[in-house]
Amino acid sequence: MTTEVPQVFIIEDDENIAAIFKAAIDQAGLTSEIISDGQTALEHLVNETPNAILLDLHLPFVSGQEILTYIRATERLAKTRVVVVSADVFKVEQLQKEGYETLLKPVGFRQMYALAVQLKNSFLEPPEYYR
Repeated sequence: MTTEVPQVFIIEDDENIAAIFKAAIDQAGLTSEIISDGQTALEHLVNETPNAILLDLHLPFVSGQEILTYIRATERLAKTRVVVVSADVFKVEQLQKEGYETLLKPVGFRQMYALAVQLKNSFLEPPEYYR
């Protein structure tokens, strides 16, 4: 089991929503970084491998859909857990059918905290070969 604190990227352009997500994730004992536009997110993902990503679909410069395509095409990010967080009901439903984890906005502190605890617990589980 690793002693490293799992890292979550919050890719969200709404400062208030990002702050709520960060507070919930940090309170759950994870570390988080807010990234407020798609271009910056891609630049981070070229060099970094977070444990999880909370991804808004409607971002400035590069869309969340383009980021999903990049993640899917990058083997290094294959184990990164991605949760799409969007107010776009139709897109959320489509992504659910494709197997993505999704949350429909608005998402409050309690809902995000519950997700963060679930994420933390999944990161702390021993690998399959230890079970």
